[in-house]
Amino acid sequence: MTGPIRRATLAVLSPLRAFLHAESAGGVVLVLAALVALVWANSPAADGYAEFWEQEFTLGGGEAGISLDLQHWVNDALMVLFFFVIGLEIKRELVVGELRDRRVAALPALAAVGGVVLPALLYAALAGGGEAGRGWGIPMATDIAFAVGILALLGRRASTGAKLFLLSVAIVDDILAIGVIALFYTESVGLWWLAAAVGGLLLAAGMRRAGVNSPWAYVPVGLLVWFATLESGVHATLAGVALGLLTPARPVGGRDILNDLVHSLHPVSAFLVVPVFALANAGVDLRGGALGDALGQSVTWAVVTGLVLGKIVGIGGVAHAVRRLGWGTLPADMHRREILGAAALGGIGFTVSLFITDLAFTDAALIGQAKVGILAASVVSAVLGVVLLLTAPTGTADTARPPDGGPPGDRARPGQRE
Repeated sequence: MTGPIRRATLAVLSPLRAFLHAESAGGVVLVLAALVALVWANSPAADGYAEFWEQEFTLGGGEAGISLDLQHWVNDALMVLFFFVIGLEIKRELVVGELRDRRVAALPALAAVGGVVLPALLYAALAGGGEAGRGWGIPMATDIAFAVGILALLGRRASTGAKLFLLSVAIVDDILAIGVIALFYTESVGLWWLAAAVGGLLLAAGMRRAGVNSPWAYVPVGLLVWFATLESGVHATLAGVALGLLTPARPVGGRDILNDLVHSLHPVSAFLVVPVFALANAGVDLRGGALGDALGQSVTWAVVTGLVLGKIVGIGGVAHAVRRLGWGTLPADMHRREILGAAALGGIGFTVSLFITDLAFTDAALIGQAKVGILAASVVSAVLGVVLLLTAPTGTADTARPPDGGPPGDRARPGQRE
C-alpha cells in the first residue's frame, strides 16, 4: 500500500476505531449503571431511589427560571450532550464517512428503515389503541453503546465489517428516531420560542461562515438554542442534534473542529451522560408481583416482539433482499451469515427506547411495563446476537452480485489483492 493511500485509509479508519473503542468501553459502564439502578430500585432503599430523582431544582429566576426534577434535568438537559454527539457522528458519516457513498450506504440505510418500520408495526398490532398505542416508537431504537460493546467482547469472532454494518444501521436508526421524536412526541409548539431557537441556529451557521472556529464561542448560542427549544415544547434534546449537524465536517482554518469535538465530548457522553441517564431511568421496581403483572400485559410483549422479532426480520430481511437485488453490498470482510447476528443486536434498544418511553406515556403502569419489555428484549437480543455471530463464519467477503453488474464474488477476499 503506497504512502498516500495508507495515510488516507488511516485518516478514515482511525476516528472509527477510536469511536468503536469508546463505545465498547462505554457499553460496559452503561450495563453497570443499569444494574445499579435495578438493584437500588428493588432494595430496602427503593423509596430513596424515587425520592432522589424526584428532587426539584430551579435554575434562574422569574419567567426565565426553569424548575425541573432531577430526572428531567438528566433527560432534558444532560442528554442534550448525548444527542449533540450523535449529531456530530451523523454529520461525519454523511460527509466523510461510510454513508457518504450512496452505494455503500444503501444496504445499511435500507436495512435500518426495515428495522424501524417493522418493529413499530408489530408494536401497534399487539399493543392496541389508547395511550398504550402511543408507544409504537419505543422498539424503533438501537443502542449503539450496548450493541458495539457486545461486538467488542466477541473480538475476532465478529468481523470489522459486521461492526461497520451495525454502526451504520444504528446511525441511520438514530436519524429516523430523532425525526419520530420531533414529529410525533411533541405535544404542542410555541411558535415564538421555536422561532428563537431557529434564530439561534441561524446565528451559529452565520458564525461558522464567518470563520469562527473556537467551540467556546458557540456555547452561549448553544445554551440559547437549548432554552428556546425547551420552552417551545419541542423536546430540548433535538437542539443538540441540530447543533451537531451544523458543525463543519471538514477542517476550517486548518482545524478539524468536528473530530476535535468528538474526541473531547464522546468520552463525556459515553462515560458520564449515558450512565447517569441509565441510573435515572432503568430503576424499575419488580417487587410485589410487578414483574409477573408486567409480563401479562400487551405493552410489555409488544415491546419485546418489536425489538427482538422486528429487528431481526426488519434489518436482516431487508439487508438480504437489498443484497440479492444488487442495490448494495456488505462491507468487504463481512460474511452474509453475519447479517442476522448484527440484526439481532439491533434489538438492544436500551437508551433511546427508555427515552421515548418517558415521552410516550404518562401512566406509571405503562412506563413500568414498557421498561420491563425493554430490559427483557435487550437481554434476549444480546444472547441471540452472540449465538448467531459465534455460529457464523467470518473473514469472507460478500458474494452477492455487486451493483455495477459484475459477476458474483469479484471483490477481493481478505488476503487477496484488489
